Amino acid sequence: MNTGTHMGREFIQSGSRWEELAGYSRAVVDGEWVFVSGTLGQVFATGEFPATAQQQCEVALDTIEAALAQARSSLADVVRVRVYVPDRGDVIAVSEVLRRRFGANRPANTTLCSALAVEGAKVELEVTARRQV
Repeated sequence: MNTGTHMGREFIQSGSRWEELAGYSRAVVDGEWVFVSGTLGQVFATGEFPATAQQQCEVALDTIEAALAQARSSLADVVRVRVYVPDRGDVIAVSEVLRRRFGANRPANTTLCSALAVEGAKVELEVTARRQV
């Protein structure tokens, strides 16, 4: 997972083919803030999606957690999460994963039911974290 810097910002890559295709970073560190791009529940090494929204949410959070760790941050530092779920019927299962993984940290949350850009994706998560520097 590469990182680079430009204008005082640190750019974190996760190896997703989408980052290369669209020219973005998995996360951008700007001072005490970490902005994590929308993250699918896709196993980037294989390109495969787990079968359920719940499983995809776990994978997306694993990817986000790894990016936050590279930024010297963690899920405990997340202050905002945006959740995109195409199927309203998956909202509860995804929410249960978020509740468990965030634990005592209760970030602000917006959940939207909308189509996703990648076929097979059942959830996409975007977070903002404030590092404890």
